[in-house]
Amino acid sequence: MKIRLVLQQLGLVLLVMCLCMLMITAWATWQWYAAAQRDEYYAILGLGGTITIGAFVGLVLWFVSRRKLNGENESALAHWEDDTLGRREALLLVALTWLIGAALSGLPYFFWWHFNADHLLNPATTSGHEFASFASCYFEAMSGLTTTGSTVLSDITGIPRALLLWRAMTHWLGGLGIVVLFVAVLPNLGVGGKRLFFVEAPGPQQQGVRPRIRETARILWLIYLFFTIIQVLLYKYFGLTWFEAVCHTFATLATGGFSTHNASIGYYNAQRIGVFDSWMVDWITILFMILAGVNFGLYYHLARRRFKVVWKDPELRTYLAIIGVATVIVSGYLIGSTITVTDGSTVEGTVPESVRYGMFQVVSIQTTTGFGTADFNLWPFVPKMVLLLLMFVGASAGSTGGGIKVIRILIGFKIIIAEIERIFRPNVVRPIRIGGSTISAELKQAVLVYIIGIFVLFGAGSILLMIFEPEGSISYATAATASAATLNNIGPGLDQVGAIENYGFFSTPSKIVMSLLMALGRLEVYAILVLFTPSFWRSE
Repeated sequence: MKIRLVLQQLGLVLLVMCLCMLMITAWATWQWYAAAQRDEYYAILGLGGTITIGAFVGLVLWFVSRRKLNGENESALAHWEDDTLGRREALLLVALTWLIGAALSGLPYFFWWHFNADHLLNPATTSGHEFASFASCYFEAMSGLTTTGSTVLSDITGIPRALLLWRAMTHWLGGLGIVVLFVAVLPNLGVGGKRLFFVEAPGPQQQGVRPRIRETARILWLIYLFFTIIQVLLYKYFGLTWFEAVCHTFATLATGGFSTHNASIGYYNAQRIGVFDSWMVDWITILFMILAGVNFGLYYHLARRRFKVVWKDPELRTYLAIIGVATVIVSGYLIGSTITVTDGSTVEGTVPESVRYGMFQVVSIQTTTGFGTADFNLWPFVPKMVLLLLMFVGASAGSTGGGIKVIRILIGFKIIIAEIERIFRPNVVRPIRIGGSTISAELKQAVLVYIIGIFVLFGAGSILLMIFEPEGSISYATAATASAATLNNIGPGLDQVGAIENYGFFSTPSKIVMSLLMALGRLEVYAILVLFTPSFWRSE
């Protein structure tokens, strides 16, 4: 395995992350100079310290892993000439990017708290904040990069704006993937770039929208950037500040769910920005969550006016159908009830309000965004079970969303139907087709293995959380939905990790387990599991 090449590219990825932090630091410095807020100063120190460490490590990895042509023999030179990433190198680079990138991304939170002299003067508060523990900072950073949206914070409003913006930025970078951005801007990966893109990009089957993989990555990021600009402008027009608009747009398009308020999107109810604006903020968020959950390759076809290709896409139709059916079921149960908003206020369950809050939560969970406008912990059993099922379904392949993916669910159901028919028609050989294409036996096996693997990991995660937490401290529903929410990159679960709760009360081992579940879910399991396979590390 070409470890030097992996380390070199990893160093460049860390430098890209540091560059993003540097932009936020520059903005924060300007804000601090204008407002002279003391807490922002410590956030700037935290970001600056992280940039120093990250840039140093990145430069060291890049320099020490460069090709050394002088003094090497011919065989060594021949080895270095093949400087493209193979499949094993791509898998290792992707896994290291997320595991080490999360550690780097969590340092600003950790440094902010421990650099803060006001807190250090009072030893009683030094260990009382969630960010006093690096495990919590790592959890928060992994949640950001994997676009999970689970948080350890009990009071988000107590965090400096610079860190809230960085928190949102980790979502935006993780949305289409740091690695996809890396492929888009660095041409020297060659064939290895294609391998790297296919390992990181979500979904069971990825096809580039253009022949050159770097061109594909650039197109995807341009689409992503276009949606970002449009949503920011819409948010600003309907009452949000520029800061809030940017942070919530980053979280929406990445299907992440980090908010700048404890009440999430429910903060912008009619009591704060007016009835009309409140409705529009909700519907803008719903629209862009749906858009983020669509395969981004379809937007390329849409831009090329290939409308039939888009409309005939079976995954898109199924995705929209699931949202529609789930919305009808959930909203129907809310009609006539009292709906508790995440900010603590209540609204009557009229038909319009029931559809508004019901559809918001359906789309939020289906797309694995995790934003909240209502406390669905208080909803009846059936709506909660619908949301639980949607946690596993997830968004479309090739989107920024998590979960099993709609296309896998669709293929799985077709396999089940075909097997049922074989029981009473054993001599009939009927190929399974999706959108006019025949599903190969290899793909059928891969889909079934993946779905089974997700449920095995879900069960293992639930059991480990029950083991690591003190007996009686968490319910079975809490452990199960915390495992499902982190593995499928959702954010909120049920019971103690519900819409208005947080993950801060979990022990350090549990946070490590859930951080690993987030990475497994974001990288579709295999890119992490191969690291634990001995044969992966053996020389070919």
